[in-house]
Amino acid sequence: MPRLADRTLFVTGAASGIGRATALRLAADGARLFLTDIEAEGLEETTKLVEEQGAEVTCRPTDVTDETDAGQAIADCIARYDQLHVLCNIAGIIHFEHLDQTSFEVWRRVLSVNLDGTFLMCRAALPHLVETRGAIVNMGSTAGLSGLPYGGAYGASKGGVHALTRAIAVEYSKQGVRCNAICPASIATRMMRPHFPKGADPALLQRSSSLHGVRGPEVVADLVAFLASDEAIHISGEEIRIDGAALT
Repeated sequence: MPRLADRTLFVTGAASGIGRATALRLAADGARLFLTDIEAEGLEETTKLVEEQGAEVTCRPTDVTDETDAGQAIADCIARYDQLHVLCNIAGIIHFEHLDQTSFEVWRRVLSVNLDGTFLMCRAALPHLVETRGAIVNMGSTAGLSGLPYGGAYGASKGGVHALTRAIAVEYSKQGVRCNAICPASIATRMMRPHFPKGADPALLQRSSSLHGVRGPEVVADLVAFLASDEAIHISGEEIRIDGAALT
């Protein structure tokens, strides 16, 4: 039997990249899926790809930075499937700029999507995950573990995700909920085609490059599926690097 059969998994950021790859990987493992993203067109495309695999899936355009919308998305998932077993927080954005030239608006936007969105989804999902003794998989980053030049807002947001992950893992451990963060680097998504600021130092940009080259988002999706399954039943509160030895 597929390892995620008869389980409902909620995925944010499912329109593209790691989110789409995660949706397809979880579907292959037998999961029922509730997919969200702010990009409705890409979300529909992912949903069709999942349906082609024969999986049961529902999609809903959602802004994870909106408290009401985030909460309603979880409520809609429960109304549709009755239970929630795993929340996968994949939605995220990145911005590169010299820190002294980064506007407060940009700072707040990056933290709003990456950190506030993760908090809002976790808060809404946790009562239901307690009922199923479920799990949360958050998308962190090596930028939250090591300095990312020109990415101060992004690194700060992911450092916050890591701290939130550890707090949830400890606070809800007695209720059987696991919470982990994945820290990717050198993964072929749209984030790998950034616009660096004028005067960026190439030597600094190479500091966090993978020693094993660039991999597709499916390698991260494989790790999400593992952490979502009972095979990872004794793993919680971790920040797991998947970076080709970039930070080694």
